[in-house]
Amino acid sequence: MSDRDGAFAEYFAARSGAMRGTAFLLCGDWHRAEDLVQTAFTKLYRHWNRVSHHEALDPYVRQVLIRTYIDDGRRGWWRRERPSDTPADRPAPPASSDDRLVLLQALAEVPPRQRAVLVLRYWEDMTVDETAAALGCSAGTVKSQASRGLDTLRALMSPPVTVVRGATR
Repeated sequence: MSDRDGAFAEYFAARSGAMRGTAFLLCGDWHRAEDLVQTAFTKLYRHWNRVSHHEALDPYVRQVLIRTYIDDGRRGWWRRERPSDTPADRPAPPASSDDRLVLLQALAEVPPRQRAVLVLRYWEDMTVDETAAALGCSAGTVKSQASRGLDTLRALMSPPVTVVRGATR
């Protein structure tokens, strides 16, 4: 194994798990997350000799991962028909009362760009400027996308209001 391959294999072994977690939060599907990570690391490997600061690769790989996720969404991968036990015209109830599952289900409904901002800002704990650099947009865009994404999450996670007719109290 060459030095190039050895260094890449070492970096992949150390960081692929963390990137897989980030990818899952973006797409909500472990299989798709694995595909996104493989694509991101394949792109990194193709340019491995041109990367000058191997100690600062995480932001670069994260950016490649996010761009790959957004590009896949543009291609309509997520629009493909998927089999389901419940009819499409009725929302499925949460699989569990576990807050984490409810949050992940709601996060899956947030538009891709907003979801990317939310994952970077609140899961990866990146600053507004770091998030803007990773997504290739302005700090103002990050702030507005975060605000809209949080509003969407709040709306999706708020309990439904039930109106009881004829109740007297």
